[in-house]
Amino acid sequence: MSAARLGVGVIGTHAWADKAHLPGYVAHPDVDLVAVCDVDEGRARAAAEKFGARKVFTDAQQMIADPEVQMVDVCTPTHTHLPLSLAAIAAGKHVLSEKPLHTEAGPAFDAAARADARGVRTKLGFTFRYSPAIRQLKAWIDDGTLGEIFHINGFEQNSQWLHPDEPLRQVPPDADRSTLIPASIVGYGSHLIDLMRWLGGEFSAVASSMRNFVPERVVRGEAGRQKIMIDDGTVGLVEYTGGALGTIQTSYVTVGNYPGVEIRVYGSKGAAVARLISEFDVAETLTHARPDAVEFVPYELTEAALPPGTTLATPWPELYYRNLVRHFVDEILQDRPQECTFFDGAKSQEIVDAMILAHRERRWVGLGA
Repeated sequence: MSAARLGVGVIGTHAWADKAHLPGYVAHPDVDLVAVCDVDEGRARAAAEKFGARKVFTDAQQMIADPEVQMVDVCTPTHTHLPLSLAAIAAGKHVLSEKPLHTEAGPAFDAAARADARGVRTKLGFTFRYSPAIRQLKAWIDDGTLGEIFHINGFEQNSQWLHPDEPLRQVPPDADRSTLIPASIVGYGSHLIDLMRWLGGEFSAVASSMRNFVPERVVRGEAGRQKIMIDDGTVGLVEYTGGALGTIQTSYVTVGNYPGVEIRVYGSKGAAVARLISEFDVAETLTHARPDAVEFVPYELTEAALPPGTTLATPWPELYYRNLVRHFVDEILQDRPQECTFFDGAKSQEIVDAMILAHRERRWVGLGA
């Protein structure tokens, strides 16, 4: 254990905080869970009792101002991510925010710059970077095991909204319902784009096609089915600055289980497939092949690759978030290099924006370095 412990305050104590964020802090021996905050005081108090937080707030600004809180976790509705994160940065607190930081790249880049200027660390909640299988895949790319990378194919898909009566919750309240509303490319695609960029480097250009397959749906908070053209399936092409080619598919309507991520990497010396899909009581699998042994064989993810106290049977939200929390806390306390920062979130949003533009204008869209 480090000599110092990191004082953490969590804003938002609803389902995702309960399943992922808060268990991650409780599991880390160097975290002092100082406080939780929620606009629903009863929910906040229940979370404090369940996870051992010492203080309860209903006002986020008061929690951010608490001198014992050194790092702020923003686990709230999307439109609040940026203002709460900026408040934490202004107060000199490290901050972890759920994604997206903002639905436009510009404000996210600005937040990243503000954090750097203030000398605080940031992390965006790109959960799947912290999959043990994905991290092993990244190691194989970095150490040359897979050789020169030719193709990276990414899929983010499950049947979460295949049935039209499953209430859709990711619709901006001011969205124009007379045109196709970007949805799967935003909610799922941002995760996948982050993974593909982390593994393969910067994108130089993208092309895409977006579709609405289920034209009437129940929208959370509205009565009955609504005619709403959301993007419930996107397919894209990627050109990397390093020369590799990529494909990307995001969908709300593909039959399969959570979390629905699959990454395939093909290089001159080998190939590997990471499937982050809960099947048969296992959260994920990793297989690999070589040019002289082309059958894909399982790679065993040992206990050393997993967060302490977990197995591959641990529910994926807790498995991955324990790893994310472990990395961020250790980055802060041990002065390790930053990873998966607000800048990475801004880059992901920039690419999402480019893919939406590519669809609307039916063309390739270039991206800066």
